[in-house]
Amino acid sequence: MLILTHRYRIYPDATQEQTLIEWMEICRSAYNYALREIKDWCLGRKCLADRCSIEKEYILSPELKFPNEIQQLNNLPKAKKEFPRLGEVPSQVLQQVIKQVHVGWKYFQERGFGFPRFKKFGQFKSLVFPQFKDNPVTNLHIKLPKIGVISINLHRPIPAGFVVKQVRILKKADKWYACILLQCDVSVPDPVPHGHPIGVDVGLEKFLATSDGVLVKPPKFFKQLQSRLRVLQGRLVRKKRRSKNYEKQRIKVARLHHQIDNTRKDFHFKVAHALCDSGDMVFMEDLDYRTSAKGMFGKHMLDAAFGQFRTIVKHVCWKRGKFFGEVDARGTSQECPECGGEVRKDLSVRVHDCPHCGYKTHRDIAAGQNIRNRGIKLISTVGQTGTETACADDLPGIEVTQSRQVSKSPKKRATRKPKP
Repeated sequence: MLILTHRYRIYPDATQEQTLIEWMEICRSAYNYALREIKDWCLGRKCLADRCSIEKEYILSPELKFPNEIQQLNNLPKAKKEFPRLGEVPSQVLQQVIKQVHVGWKYFQERGFGFPRFKKFGQFKSLVFPQFKDNPVTNLHIKLPKIGVISINLHRPIPAGFVVKQVRILKKADKWYACILLQCDVSVPDPVPHGHPIGVDVGLEKFLATSDGVLVKPPKFFKQLQSRLRVLQGRLVRKKRRSKNYEKQRIKVARLHHQIDNTRKDFHFKVAHALCDSGDMVFMEDLDYRTSAKGMFGKHMLDAAFGQFRTIVKHVCWKRGKFFGEVDARGTSQECPECGGEVRKDLSVRVHDCPHCGYKTHRDIAAGQNIRNRGIKLISTVGQTGTETACADDLPGIEVTQSRQVSKSPKKRATRKPKP
């Protein structure tokens, strides 16, 4: 089973846009109501009934069962009679809202923290249409229940053999998108290790450095527009909340954030395709970048979005039939890629100079070569050493490094002269 998601820009008219906004507010109320039932049930069983505070705790019947997903879904028809506004939204869209509440509840139970929160005004920004009898997408329009036909920019056609299973209408700033989930009954095998390996090391000084000697400068999209964003947010805080001027200024701030997000994601996809063009196996470090984002360089870490970049590289590698692997990140910058000796150096030292074998190169390139070597060891098996012979000679930047993976011409041996 192959599942893909394509996102397209849609252009609803004024009436359709107002209808979608009203539906989102109705769905937000249903979400908060369902979450309120769960929270009341939890508070009612937080302590013994004869020892709780009436002001802070709820006293509910001990026979009251937990409001699970099936129970709340069955209560929707009764709620529509009590709240007629719920009838304006398609029934399946409301059902998806209840399911979304319980997805967050199950996630909270698995982790043990992060209780689901109530949605404030304007925080509910998507609607899910989970089922369609016929294909709702044509070359120019998409047809939604109770909405009608909406213009769509189908910048890439839906692949042959795929069926539209679900549509999510998404609002970002003042722009609308349709995330179409496509499904095809085929089985695609995972890529197997083959070809030329590349190790990728990411960082703040250089966005990435590959084992082939390619260095990419960090674009810093957020930092470039930070001064403009500061001006727009300063104007926003001086507006009266919920007023028309406040809403206009809020959209300007949201547009700028949306621009930063789009340019960053476009850059990540281009770099990911460039990595797949230059190699057949891509290895990266297995790091939790959320921890680094909480430090003193948190803003720069979030601006680079290394976690999103790794996810995009993994997806692009799978889509293009390239092998992707993650290796242990401990000591990649403190180890020599040629002799394997330990070379301790501070973060300020940007050149790797091994005192054992004399190998000298850029610090990040040496880390990328260590990542590549660890990736090769990770996929190597008995009878397969994982080394390459003659596949890395013509790649860009390969002349910069002295890697063990570069093919070398055999040494000429002097032939013995025949004895007279």
